[in-house]
Amino acid sequence: MRVLLTLFLITTSLTISGQTFDTELIYSDSSGKNVIIQNSFPKGGINYTAPSGEKFVYAIFWTRITNEKDSPIDLKIDYSSDPFNLPYSLDNSVKLLLPPSNMTLEKEPLFNYGLTDLETYLNINFNKKSSLNKTINPKESFLFYVTALYNKGVEGNIRAGFILKDNKLFYRISGLEIACGEIEPI
Repeated sequence: MRVLLTLFLITTSLTISGQTFDTELIYSDSSGKNVIIQNSFPKGGINYTAPSGEKFVYAIFWTRITNEKDSPIDLKIDYSSDPFNLPYSLDNSVKLLLPPSNMTLEKEPLFNYGLTDLETYLNINFNKKSSLNKTINPKESFLFYVTALYNKGVEGNIRAGFILKDNKLFYRISGLEIACGEIEPI
């Protein structure tokens, strides 16, 4: 199973070269001003062993949130320290973490989107909840990473990304839709 995920992610990385993101969602307010969410394809597929000895396969994603409004917006994301059980498997789960490293579009062609020291970050933060709080000023964008750790790997395509429903933020991944935060005007 882990080998399948690794081969899939390597193949996907080679296939999507030159494509910057997987999905782009545009949310307009009553004045016609937008918040745009762009979600990447996955990279990674490398094995990771947690300090407890548990084995995982990871995938790295990035998201860019652009504020086209005339006032700042407040982005808040919180992931539990507990893994999320996948809907079609009793013993497979995914754990989500938000590495604090800065993502830029210049890092897009790099291995793991340029995310370095991932193992150190995972070792320190594996059993902690993961949060992000950021004010995005008007006419600015913010890019960040999401790391998904699968305890059994996955078969098929891995797609993930944030969506917005009435200012509430959800993360869709592997058949799950996880309530995880909000984007609020300030």
